Amino acid sequence: MCFSKAFAISFAVVSLALTAPCANAQTPSRTIRIVAPYTPGSGPDILSRLMAEQIGRNLGPQVVVENRPGGGTLIGTEMVARAEPDGNTVLLAGSSFAVNPALKRGSEDLLASFAPVCYLASTPMVMVVKTDSPYQTLDDLLKAAREKPGQLSLASGGPGSSLHVSFEVVKRAAKVDMTYVPFGGTAPSINALMGGHVTTVFADYPTVVSQLKSGTLRGLVTTSPQRSPAMPDVPTLRETGLSNYDAEIFYGIVAPVKTPPEVLTQLSGWFSTALKAPEMAPKLDAQGLFPVGACGPPFGVFLTKIVDDYKRIAAEANIKAE
Repeated sequence: MCFSKAFAISFAVVSLALTAPCANAQTPSRTIRIVAPYTPGSGPDILSRLMAEQIGRNLGPQVVVENRPGGGTLIGTEMVARAEPDGNTVLLAGSSFAVNPALKRGSEDLLASFAPVCYLASTPMVMVVKTDSPYQTLDDLLKAAREKPGQLSLASGGPGSSLHVSFEVVKRAAKVDMTYVPFGGTAPSINALMGGHVTTVFADYPTVVSQLKSGTLRGLVTTSPQRSPAMPDVPTLRETGLSNYDAEIFYGIVAPVKTPPEVLTQLSGWFSTALKAPEMAPKLDAQGLFPVGACGPPFGVFLTKIVDDYKRIAAEANIKAE
C-alpha cells in the first residue's frame, strides 16, 4: 500500500512551500467557503461557524459554511478535493479524515491531494447514557452486556468514524456482544438515546457538552489520554484497565494540494489569528473545544502520524469499514 508514502511526500512538499513569504495577497472582499462534511449542530459544524464568524468580523474576507455530510465524510471531502485550488474552498477535516484511509474507504490517493492549513482544536470522545439509565459506570454497562448478549446497543455518528473505532476497541477489549447502530452524526444518535431507542452513545464532547453540564446525560468513559478538566469525574479508558487505547477528536483546515503557497500562508494566518482572538476562548470553552493552533508544517506532521496510528489500530482490532 503506497498511501502513507504518498501522503507524507505530499505534506512534506507543502510544508516547505508554506515557509515561503506571503505574496500576491487576495483581496479582503473574497469569499471563503468552509465545507464541513458533518451534520449541522455537530462539533465540527459548530467550530466551522465560530471560525467563519471571527474571520469575517475581524479580518475582512467573508466566510461561509456549507454542510456536506454523508459517506463517512467522503462526500464533502471528495468535493473539496475536486475544487479549484485557489484557497476559496477549504475542508474542515476531523478524525474521519485520518480514519477513512486506515479503513480503506475512498481513494487511497485522496488525502494526499490535500495541503495542511491549521490544526484548530481537539476535543474528547465520551461514552454517554441518559441520567436515569441503570448503568452508573462502564463496568455496569459491560456486565449487563455480558448477561444479555446482543441486546444492548451503542450508537454513534458513523460507521467508520473515530467514534465507531472507539466502540470497537472497547467491545473487543471487554469481549462483549453489543449491537452497533450508526447514524449520520452525533446529534441524531443523541436524539435516539433520549428517545430510548439505543442504550448508549459514543459522542464527540461538543455535541453533548450542554446535556452533560445540565445533568441530562452521564459520561461513563472517555478515550482521552488523561481525564478532561471539563469532565473530571469521567475516567479514561486506560484507567479502567480495559485497554491502553487513547485518542481524541481533532479538527483542522486543509485545502486542495495545488493551492499556491502564498495563499496557503494567508489562509493559515487568518485561521491562526482568529483562533487566538481573546473573544474566541470563552466561545470554544463553552463548546468543549480546546484550541491547538498548529498551522502549516506541524499540522502536516501530525496528520501523517495519526493516519499511521489509525492504520495500526484498525489492523490490531480487525476493524473494517461497513
